[in-house]
Amino acid sequence: MSFSAAAGNVAPTVIHTDAQGLVHGDFQLPVADGSISAYYAAPEGKRDLPVVLVVQEIFGVHEHIKDVCRRVAKAGYLAVAANLYERQGDASTYTDIPKLIAEIVSKVSDEQVFADLDASVAWAAQHGGDPKRVAVTGFCWGGRLTWMYAAHNPDVKVGVAWYGKLSAGHGPLIKRYAFDVVNELHAPVLGLYGAKDTGIPVSDIEIMKGKLAAGNEHARRSEFVVYPQADHAFMADYRMSYQAEAAKDGWGRMLEWFKRYL
Repeated sequence: MSFSAAAGNVAPTVIHTDAQGLVHGDFQLPVADGSISAYYAAPEGKRDLPVVLVVQEIFGVHEHIKDVCRRVAKAGYLAVAANLYERQGDASTYTDIPKLIAEIVSKVSDEQVFADLDASVAWAAQHGGDPKRVAVTGFCWGGRLTWMYAAHNPDVKVGVAWYGKLSAGHGPLIKRYAFDVVNELHAPVLGLYGAKDTGIPVSDIEIMKGKLAAGNEHARRSEFVVYPQADHAFMADYRMSYQAEAAKDGWGRMLEWFKRYL
């Protein structure tokens, strides 16, 4: 695995993490109303592993998210990424983000996501994971859900939110935001954000910092890192937004955060 891809506006080099030493693959995740597609990766031959829920960015569970799962597994965790809006449609067929949001993402409720993530933990518990040691990390759309799920599941011990919205969501079904759940957090969250992200202004981050400082124990232990040269989706190595220096630093900080609290 290499983080040597170009930064800034130079065309990115897509990172590919091999599966040597891992068990991994696509599977059907049992959920309340049937099953949805999902992907997992874990160190081969290991049991009682801490579980890391990898929450998709807006384009769904594609190869980049699967690669992130393999990277997480190489660090010693059982990673699971469920396709959290499969019921609403196939995000992989979209290239227009506003259309994707209008036709699929806006129809996904937090309650549906929470139930599917709960199902992911239950599946992990039956496949070598420890359901009492759960981490959640997510990107973009999944970054917001990281904050929300850390306030939903008391077995979550740690969260890492990559550029997730703090004062908004996507669509009319979303009634609460990260701002609203500070005092409900069950785990400290590390927020990794870009200063050039116009969709998540730095002013929102400052407001969130103030709320966290006045919040519960887990809120007060939460932290932010804001990368001055990074825009939204700076971790997405297959997109022009990729910023290699911030991505590498954020990844290292995430693993340190996991080790501290899992």
